[in-house]
Amino acid sequence: MRLLWRPILMQLYSFLTFIIIASGEILGSSTPALQCNVLDQMPDNAIAEKKMVFYQAHKFVKYQYLECLIDALIKAVNSGFYFCSKFKDIYDEDYFISTLENIVRVVDKIPGYLMERYDNNMTNVHNFRVKAWAPVQYYRDVVLPRLLEERVIRISPFANRLSFDVPPAVQRLRCLANYEALRFSNPILTMGETLVARMKERSASHGGKYVSVHLRFEEDMVAFSCCVFDGGEQEAKDMKAARERGWKGKFTKPGRTIRPGAIRLNGKCPLTPLEVGLMLRGMGFDKNTYIYLASGKIYNSEKYMAPLLEMFPNLLTKDLLALDEELDPFKNYSSRMAAIDYTVCLHSEVFVTTQGGNFPHFLMGHRRFLYGGHSKTIRPDKRKLAMLFDNLKIEWKSFKRHMLNMRSHSDSKGFEIKRPNDSIYSFPCPDCMCHVNRTEDSRSSSPT
Repeated sequence: MRLLWRPILMQLYSFLTFIIIASGEILGSSTPALQCNVLDQMPDNAIAEKKMVFYQAHKFVKYQYLECLIDALIKAVNSGFYFCSKFKDIYDEDYFISTLENIVRVVDKIPGYLMERYDNNMTNVHNFRVKAWAPVQYYRDVVLPRLLEERVIRISPFANRLSFDVPPAVQRLRCLANYEALRFSNPILTMGETLVARMKERSASHGGKYVSVHLRFEEDMVAFSCCVFDGGEQEAKDMKAARERGWKGKFTKPGRTIRPGAIRLNGKCPLTPLEVGLMLRGMGFDKNTYIYLASGKIYNSEKYMAPLLEMFPNLLTKDLLALDEELDPFKNYSSRMAAIDYTVCLHSEVFVTTQGGNFPHFLMGHRRFLYGGHSKTIRPDKRKLAMLFDNLKIEWKSFKRHMLNMRSHSDSKGFEIKRPNDSIYSFPCPDCMCHVNRTEDSRSSSPT
């Protein structure tokens, strides 16, 4: 099972509508049966967010007799065209339904007699705008009575709408949806596992072990960060255009002050490919290390990727590992391309994250789940990195010592027990790892 990643395309609305049709038991209530409909309309490259929404959806429902309608309409804009992915295009729908069948019944449409009450118009259905991280009590006391009265309700948006502090039965359902029920569709799964096999074959001289790096240096990320890199005229022009294109005035509001230097010192700037290369070499990864790079289109890649490729000539991407005709079915769908990256990163010996976001957080949790609680994941201290990179007098010996300490600290954090307010998506132990007996099949195909 695998998961995916990040949002983009700010102009395209992206919302999840959760429609719940009443007549059953929810959150411990002993009322009649219950149905729920998931209409998921999100950009095609917002998969991590989409997957989180499905976790939230199923964890919010506690016991049996809940029916869920999934019509996952994921709208994407790519190269100026609209491309649609349905839930079954990305995930194994049959497996999802069968895994949850004893707890959540999934159906493909809302009964007509119920929608007739609303003139068959979903906008007429009452929508709850639930506050983020709402407690279970809110659903019992506020949502459920309205649900039983109306028979159909919507909850939009739904991501992060339920607290992590929930009863054990709800938490187990959250784990089931997260780590067992969601897995990629067969085409994505097959392509991803094919690339894993090719990476292991390429790195056979290293025991089939490779390092995966999630590099966030796409134009939209560079623009959104408001950081300054080469400081050139062309960069300034490109970033100004990208911000206006993506966020229309968000960064030019009167009174808004942007301080790139302060942003960098606060560790909020995306690492450049050069900085990633220096960091990895300092951590002890030599020139012969095999690296899989998970990334979108790197900003000004010819310039910025050159030093990283010089330091690590065995750097590979899905485009280098796969034939054009193999990737053709996925190329117009950034979610599906991200799923392939996710799969290859999942099975790497070491995973290196260079920026925050759902993709690395889910991946860390999934790797912990698969590898018995421990996973080799490098999460660099970007505040410290900024100070070190900006210190022009630092010697390589001193820089390397700092990098080795940083790597050692990351290794020691591989196995971590979830604290009360931590996310089970990043910290599955003990909640999701002490109640299930995973088969070898689930180890190879479970989500996060």
